Amino acid sequence: MAGPHVDPGCKPTLNPFGQYVWASTAGPNVDPGCKPIMGPTFATHEALIWAPHVIAGWELEQKIISELKGFKRLLSPDYPECFERDHYDDEGHNRVREGLLKITLHILRKMNQTDLANTLQTKLMPVYQQKLKSRLQDKYQRVSEGMSNHGDSTRLNEIYTELYITEGGSGEINNEHEVRQIETVSRRPETQETPINCNDIFKPSPGQDKPIRTVLTKGVAGIGKTVSVQKFILDWTEGKANQDVHFIFPLPFRELNLIQKNLSLKKLLNQLHKETKEFKSVDYDDYKVMFIFDGLDECRLRLDFLNNQSLSDVTESASVDVLLTNLIKGNLLPSALLWITSRPAAANQIPPECVDQVTEVRGFNDPQKDEYFRKRINDQSLADRIVTHIRSSRSLFIMCHIPVFCWISATVLERMMGKAERAEIPKTLTQMFTHFLIFQTKLKTQKYDGKYEIDPDQARKTILSLGKLAFEQLEKGNLIFYEEDLKESGIDVREVSVYSGVCTQIFRQEFGLQLGKVYSFVHLSIQEFLAALFKLLSFTDQNTGLRNVFRSPMTSLLKGEVDKALQSENGHWDLFLRFLLGLSLESNQTLLRGLLRKTVSSSDINHETAEYIKQKIRENPSPEKSINLFHCLNELNDRSLEQEVQTYLSSTSDYRLLGVRLSAAQWSALVFVLLNSEKELDEFILRKYDLSEECFLRLLPVIKASRKAK
Repeated sequence: MAGPHVDPGCKPTLNPFGQYVWASTAGPNVDPGCKPIMGPTFATHEALIWAPHVIAGWELEQKIISELKGFKRLLSPDYPECFERDHYDDEGHNRVREGLLKITLHILRKMNQTDLANTLQTKLMPVYQQKLKSRLQDKYQRVSEGMSNHGDSTRLNEIYTELYITEGGSGEINNEHEVRQIETVSRRPETQETPINCNDIFKPSPGQDKPIRTVLTKGVAGIGKTVSVQKFILDWTEGKANQDVHFIFPLPFRELNLIQKNLSLKKLLNQLHKETKEFKSVDYDDYKVMFIFDGLDECRLRLDFLNNQSLSDVTESASVDVLLTNLIKGNLLPSALLWITSRPAAANQIPPECVDQVTEVRGFNDPQKDEYFRKRINDQSLADRIVTHIRSSRSLFIMCHIPVFCWISATVLERMMGKAERAEIPKTLTQMFTHFLIFQTKLKTQKYDGKYEIDPDQARKTILSLGKLAFEQLEKGNLIFYEEDLKESGIDVREVSVYSGVCTQIFRQEFGLQLGKVYSFVHLSIQEFLAALFKLLSFTDQNTGLRNVFRSPMTSLLKGEVDKALQSENGHWDLFLRFLLGLSLESNQTLLRGLLRKTVSSSDINHETAEYIKQKIRENPSPEKSINLFHCLNELNDRSLEQEVQTYLSSTSDYRLLGVRLSAAQWSALVFVLLNSEKELDEFILRKYDLSEECFLRLLPVIKASRKAK
């Protein structure tokens, strides 16, 4: 042999002349894969020198073997979760590692070893991916119920109550007021729906071959869409779900609205997610990327899917709306996953052909409502009493599908029922929100001013300012406000901290945005309540500068608002009207005597308004259209129409309505009562009422809403 440097196999080694050689006494017995050439003699034997391309191939082979052994060590259960990664300056070596990793991951997944693939990928993730996960985890691990003050927040995982989310549906527009939508879906049989876990929304259903790229999630305001997004991201950052996704980029519309200049998708992400500055253009194709666009209904950009220019390069500049339409259409990053959330009325902005799956956040189902109150209230005896009270009022119980309303109810009822106050326990929406406003105003006075008595002038000034903002933005359909909106409503942006400080759980200023500040009411229903209160306050104070409509008599004002709500195609003013009518009651005005300089209510006003509503019910042939009007009568404490039909409902005869002639208003009342009867809707037996065609047609809304009908 030629000495210690000679490998007897088909592997080269260095000789003293610095040449790679293959040496053997075997002479021509060389492995066919080895291609030596003649060279100078080394020692006493013939030496063969390897060609340069063969040497390069051999070096590559050694690197590949070394990397694969490294991957194998990483997958060992004894290998630590955290380790110091090797850092190479050799770009070629890094390319070899990245290529091998992709091949290895592909093979592991083909072998159905998804867990091993995810483990390997997690341990070899780039440093900037770790930085992104760490920042998002820090941002999304805490939640503030009704507040934006981070100091009052709690960990999301400690209080999170699973939301009821269903699969299926379409992206079509829904023109009903959102409270009506909640009332409708609250009666929908759960057995007819497909529930889905939030973390599984991108997983195809059994038998579905086509992969899901874009998911549109609908849900009314405050139902839990943003919290679902928050939990989805948090679970990803903690390694609990969707580990096949390499990067998640939240891009809320409230932030995108603030970007006025043209820029590329790459620069947009650099601006909102600093970690992407280390991204190369090719990375967007090599990695599995997800974009989450939360709050389509808050979008003030013009999403013109038909006329916007086409774009396919992540480095090409355009306006933000052009970037978004091209991302959604799949021109930009067709391999990226997209999740869009929206209130139902705005969902149709996305063309149906661009959506692979529609899901709906339904908030809390009935067992989840009970679970929320028992988690939220430490005294379980008190929690049980509160649950019983909520269930006794159909309107309150239905509204508790909305998590924010559960929080409002818990805030009010825990204080009122826990301390056995003499005040009447709220049974209507107006009463609940009135007590909530009073409670928050008292809390501000004690916490920030160190006083126990409310300054009525200061409170009135604050509520009027917020009410004006609420009313004017409600007219425009806005839930999210920017500084220019506040200026338009006469709120000095330099003093906005006064408003968010006074009402931290009513009006909030959102910090932590990359591009600017955003303002909002905690929930749409609070905005509607304050808008109604503003209208009432403005009626009693003619110096607000609003239109002369407030100079008319109170009954004219209320009748005009009834007509306005009925003329609205999308029920936009339904809940506002309910609040306004409730606030017209003397009992509720007495509660607000610190804000109202004088009461503007009387039994005559209430009676005349109730009679006007009944007249509208008689004129309206559709029972469905009359539902909100019956809720309005309830706010006025007028249940006369309901009482007229209770006689028939309590009848024990085989056919309760046989030979009975009901007026159009009585039919509407009957439908309303039945729709609010949990017992009847479990199993509705039509033949107990009448077998006539008229009865069937009149009670069709009840039949449709029943879990079972016969």
